[in-house]
Amino acid sequence: MSTTLSPPATHEQWLATAREVAADLARDAVERDRANRPPHDEAARLRDAGLLTLLIPAERGGGGADWRTAYAVIREIAAGDGSIGQLLGYHYLLSWNVRFFGGAAHTERVERAAAEGRWLWGGAFNPRDPDVVLAPTGPSGTGFRLDGRKTFATGARVADRLVVGATRADTGEPLVVFVDPDHPGVVRNDDWDNFGQRLSASGSVEFHAVPVAADDVLGSLSQDDGVLSPFATLVTPAIQLVFVHFYLGIAEGALAAAAEYTRTTTRPWPLSGVASATQDPYVLATYGELAVSARATRALADEAVEAVQRGLDRGHDLTGEERGEIAVTVATAKVAATRAALDITARILEVTGARATASAYGFDLFWRNARTHTLHDPVAYKLREVGDHFLNGAHPPFTLYT
Repeated sequence: MSTTLSPPATHEQWLATAREVAADLARDAVERDRANRPPHDEAARLRDAGLLTLLIPAERGGGGADWRTAYAVIREIAAGDGSIGQLLGYHYLLSWNVRFFGGAAHTERVERAAAEGRWLWGGAFNPRDPDVVLAPTGPSGTGFRLDGRKTFATGARVADRLVVGATRADTGEPLVVFVDPDHPGVVRNDDWDNFGQRLSASGSVEFHAVPVAADDVLGSLSQDDGVLSPFATLVTPAIQLVFVHFYLGIAEGALAAAAEYTRTTTRPWPLSGVASATQDPYVLATYGELAVSARATRALADEAVEAVQRGLDRGHDLTGEERGEIAVTVATAKVAATRAALDITARILEVTGARATASAYGFDLFWRNARTHTLHDPVAYKLREVGDHFLNGAHPPFTLYT
């Protein structure tokens, strides 16, 4: 098992650590999926490997890596266990909300505390749920009370801190706040029992008169013109690219597991005329198709990573036009990753054979994981964005519907 790297580690060192953790996760992924317990142990594996603080600057006690490395790490972890790839990917994005919506002093304070505590971040951000309400409780906005419920709160069950989307009761302004989930008013329900991504801790969370200090209100989520900078609205393509990478990781993990099974276990078809399944021309052609799909998707994903990293590096100098081009690049990769993940995870059974459907092998886990999260938002809307840009030069608007 990995131990925490001493920063600053290189990109290659982080990937080696991620692969070690992924291999550890893959060994018992099927058993853990069946048990469907909250992923406390899995979170500890990520924490012990130093992966939770990877994006925090080294001078603040973190790993000092950039998003190029973070996205690659997400993909590696998802190859071992798609649920934990999602958990880690959401953690990275949620931890960056303080940079998207807060100020410099706020960011430094939070990141130093997160590095010291090795926090895992979870989210209660589902914009399709009724809003959680943030009501002022002190003079001049010095304190607030949080009440309400959110579903699909990834990581909430095992998180050290929660990022919460809420509506201010007196003004109606949408805000982003963070909360310590150990407060007794926070109820983290163990009610995530879907057929895929079962260990992503994506159940519901309730808030009952939870106090929120003014310093824990990160900023506005208003979509009114001029409220959010183009940099802040990168939050949406950044999380979309998290999806791309754990979809791709699931697909690559499925393909690698299938290939190993074909090499060691699959028997040649009697009419094939070959001694080994690895020489069957139809098996080879199918693996060729799936490998091309994975490699093409990786190229688009890498292009999108470079686009997002350039946008993040630009910071508040980023223009709306630049942000729009980034969003289209990410949407293109999202469409490709969705299609590749669903196709690869379904078709691996064509090249492993009927015996591979035995539950002990767990090949269905890859498809169940990919299918569950790719329903998160209809890929047809991403195709519409790409098409509208290609035909009309339009850029996707900012929206939290990710």
